[in-house]
Amino acid sequence: MTNEEIISILENAPVKLQAFKSEVGKIIIGQEEAVDLITMSILCQGHSLLVGVPGLAKTLLITSVSQALGLDFSRIQFTPDLMPSDITGTEVLNAQREFIFHKGPVFSNVVLADEINRTPPKTQAALLEAMQEKKVSAAGKTMDLPKPFFVLATQNPIEQEGTYPLPEAQLDRFLFNIFVDYPALEEERAVVRATTIGSSVIVNPVLSSKEVLDLQFALRAMPVTDAVVEYAVELARKTRPGKEGGSTVADTYFSWGAGPRASQNMVLAAKALAMMHLFLNHLTFPNQTVSGLQIVTFEECLGPWFQKCLFLMNVSAPGSKGLCFCFCSSFVLFFSNVSAPGSISAHF
Repeated sequence: MTNEEIISILENAPVKLQAFKSEVGKIIIGQEEAVDLITMSILCQGHSLLVGVPGLAKTLLITSVSQALGLDFSRIQFTPDLMPSDITGTEVLNAQREFIFHKGPVFSNVVLADEINRTPPKTQAALLEAMQEKKVSAAGKTMDLPKPFFVLATQNPIEQEGTYPLPEAQLDRFLFNIFVDYPALEEERAVVRATTIGSSVIVNPVLSSKEVLDLQFALRAMPVTDAVVEYAVELARKTRPGKEGGSTVADTYFSWGAGPRASQNMVLAAKALAMMHLFLNHLTFPNQTVSGLQIVTFEECLGPWFQKCLFLMNVSAPGSKGLCFCFCSSFVLFFSNVSAPGSISAHF
């Protein structure tokens, strides 16, 4: 792909992504943050974990996303008796008395892993290779998964009896840990009106498989200045207790810090947000600046990790200053003595 083609994709990306979010908005009322984070996850070729109490339309949100993308979709309902072969596939005997491999539901573009914490670890682990390597090893063969591929999983934070909490290795495979909260008053009224009065709404596909792959390629091709890389690396290193560059607060409260994957995910998610908010023919961010680092919110602690952190860093396009944030469940951050670059140019 040439530089001119990449620039053209970046210029058209905000309009296409806004159309995608508008189609999802036909079904999902509110939840703008969750929709934005899922969109960023798709652009980054990552996976997302949606956590919320029952009845908040987590499954419906993921289904609507798959419909708006126009990609192959499969749903896996995780239960205690689910086996790994139920996900990856198994060998069956055909009429010619030959064994052939029957592909499981993981061989789809969009995979909904519903209530992923209700199945034993051996079945949860069946997703590990698929999520990280985009491949499945079964029947003595290694098979590539279709492109694009991403997993959107849901988890219920209540009724933990009889569930299997995801291990850290599994949680680290998710780019975002998205908390789906109760709707606002007006949003809830709109939900009740829309679901009890009138006809059903159809979500039209607005992106093709090729367009999604082009957006993902363009995101990887977006340049990043050395200052932004240094800032992301410094953030991750601050979380490592007893290591060079670690924070004193991390030494006191943390057992383990974020690894290099956290730095990578922060840069990728920041680029995805930049792609979503670039204005046509201007390539600028909203005119806001943030001095230093602010922890906007964090949630319940899982072992040494916080489930949710929000990071703000100063990034500016030519001629403007702007805000570029990254939300990543891989990060563990509980310090504030990090200076963000004052003004960083991002040349396209």
